[in-house]
Amino acid sequence: MIFDSHAHYDDEAFDKDREELLAGMPGAGIGKIINVGASLEGARASTELAEQYPFIYAAAGVHPGEVGALDEEKLQWIGELCRREKTVAVGEIGLDYYWDKEPREIQKEWFRAQLSLARELHLPVSIHSREAAQDTFEILKADHSGSYGGVLHCFSSSAQLAEEYVKMGYYIGIGGTVTFKNARVPKEVVARVPLERILIETDCPYLAPVPHRGKRNSSLNLPLVIEEIARIKGLSPDDVETATYENACRLFQVF
Repeated sequence: MIFDSHAHYDDEAFDKDREELLAGMPGAGIGKIINVGASLEGARASTELAEQYPFIYAAAGVHPGEVGALDEEKLQWIGELCRREKTVAVGEIGLDYYWDKEPREIQKEWFRAQLSLARELHLPVSIHSREAAQDTFEILKADHSGSYGGVLHCFSSSAQLAEEYVKMGYYIGIGGTVTFKNARVPKEVVARVPLERILIETDCPYLAPVPHRGKRNSSLNLPLVIEEIARIKGLSPDDVETATYENACRLFQVF
């Protein structure tokens, strides 16, 4: 069975066929999915999907590009969503200096606040970090390392930094980019990170693997990611599928 550790099925890209697509997941070997909130509305929608489908779980949090919508009252509301039975992580949270939609100090403030919420609720975190590797690392090391763990979602930094995160107890999220022909760094990350610290993900509807690059992504494409990880590590796809499933179950405490 396959565990998609980061998806966005609440996205409007799935509005036309969401129910049909999700209904077919178990029959296609997709055992579990974490639907991850990226905004206040996304957090609410993620918890609703988790309540609707037995194989979907939720992460609730606010993406760094959306933190301008946060205040203490709304953070408390996110906490209420995180206390629901099928909400298993706080996320996606972090820093994004690529788009820079919100001032960096504001991003850091709400990143720390949501990390504090995760510690308070004994939940792991799903981390978004884009063009902000050093600040993300320093904040996690100071404010969260040794807590309840988490995953560096869609990891795009160096293999050396990935190894440092593994030492701190985090998992590394690998998705469709690892199949791209010019993806030297993701392939190196997979080669150097122990299999027991790798999660697979889609970030759907984004980042579809080759040969579907540029099209809408879904969990049904994850065998392609598994095959590439297996090729890099010299393992069988079955071994990678089993290990990444068990890794995600362990992190998110869903069995």
